[in-house]
Amino acid sequence: MRGDFCHTGQGDRPVSHRKLTPGKLVIASHNQGKVREIRELLGPYGIEPVSAAELDLPEPDETGTTFAANAELKARAAADLSGLPALADDSGLCVEALGGEPGIFSARWGGPEKDFGLAMRLVNDNLAKVGPEASRDAHFVCALSLCWPDGHIETFEGRVDGTLVWPPRGDKGHGYDPMFVPGEGKLTFAEMDDATKNTISHRADAFRKLVAALL
Repeated sequence: MRGDFCHTGQGDRPVSHRKLTPGKLVIASHNQGKVREIRELLGPYGIEPVSAAELDLPEPDETGTTFAANAELKARAAADLSGLPALADDSGLCVEALGGEPGIFSARWGGPEKDFGLAMRLVNDNLAKVGPEASRDAHFVCALSLCWPDGHIETFEGRVDGTLVWPPRGDKGHGYDPMFVPGEGKLTFAEMDDATKNTISHRADAFRKLVAALL
């Protein structure tokens, strides 16, 4: 899948996209890096983002088996509790030589403290165990789900392909950004400024689809 994904949560019935009107929108995340990126992406559209942390909303257990399922359960929980439309993100790094891991467990590879320094070391260590010829190809996936308080939900998925480097480079971004070089470039996501990353990232890819359908 290259990100050409939209799901409305309505089975196989054709459903018209519901437009999102200007006003308050909950960003259903406690990850400040993600919240910052999504705020910047929403900036031009008259949306007033408020984070789940600002509203003191709990983080639901991520029990889904796909990025889309986890994004949807987080969006539904935030919309139910806040009475506002809620946008949730579920994203992660998929390493081809590791069979797609860490995938939906990307944050959990960092342990209870979500230490991504630890998570990146585990990825690199596991690649070393595969052997010196192991592919360094990887991709990020992002699922964005927008849920309204009445339960209507739409989900869009994006992807960016790249390669992994070691040691990590850069102090921008978040998560696995310091070890991921997108496309044929030379800079890691953590070496890029936000404006550049937000035009080529997996989150930007999903967001473009959301904007085209809903804004």
